[in-house]
Amino acid sequence: MQRKWTFARRLRNEATDAERHLWHYLRRGQLAGFKFRRQYPMAGYIADFICIPARLVLELDGGQHLDALGYDAERTRTIEAQGYRVLRFWNDEVLLRTEAVLEEVLRHLPRGSEGG
Repeated sequence: MQRKWTFARRLRNEATDAERHLWHYLRRGQLAGFKFRRQYPMAGYIADFICIPARLVLELDGGQHLDALGYDAERTRTIEAQGYRVLRFWNDEVLLRTEAVLEEVLRHLPRGSEGG
């Protein structure tokens, strides 16, 4: 497991433009008070973003994911089997339609409660 945490740290330090952009809006409970973590090891994978109290995982996909659709589907199934909902967004979508992405994330966060 330590290897996953080390790899996750490296991914945080080498974040894509889309990951850095979205993190700007998610960090420090800025989105409805919910705390998100980035590059978080879980279920044998590393989730791009996770909100543990809301049981929500956000995955950002670049062009390389077109060649990994089967892998991504299995990854989603495995994470969902842990009781999490997975939302996937294309990098371009995050960069060009940030408000729409944030609104979609908000729709999947529990209403009437703050992150905690």
